[in-house]
Amino acid sequence: MSPKVCKNCGCSDIDVDQARGDAVCTGCGSVLEDNVIVSEVEFVETGGGASHAVGRFVSSEAGGAVMSFGDSHLGNIGAESRAQTLARARNSINTLGVQLQMNKHCLDTAFNFYKMALTKHLTRGRKASHVIAACIYMVCRTEGTPHMLLDLSDILQVSRCQP
Repeated sequence: MSPKVCKNCGCSDIDVDQARGDAVCTGCGSVLEDNVIVSEVEFVETGGGASHAVGRFVSSEAGGAVMSFGDSHLGNIGAESRAQTLARARNSINTLGVQLQMNKHCLDTAFNFYKMALTKHLTRGRKASHVIAACIYMVCRTEGTPHMLLDLSDILQVSRCQP
């Protein structure tokens, strides 16, 4: 896992720290390996009594990038889920748009509104069909199409007065 001899000075005294995931030559101080994959996972207790995993993920999709546990909101771990959400939204927008006989430009604009809403976390706690209908309705108003809110509520079978 770590080299037996330092390539810089030839010293064989290598300090391998599994907790930090690196190997350092004690002779010259060169870092020989960084972010070494550790085979152990430790759990430490925080001040509030909760436990926290200590270790590293090595993702095959991240191109060798290493993330610590708990960093999933920063890395590519949620990218697959977001792609599925966007694919479902695209499909729903297209389905609803076909029923309303909307053109591709309007559907693409509605999808862009949906992506913007998703990025700003405006979809949390709301039904996906309602968010999609709102995105399509925004396109109807901005593009001046002859569709009304009544048309969307009829297709979705939702009351216009529902909170």
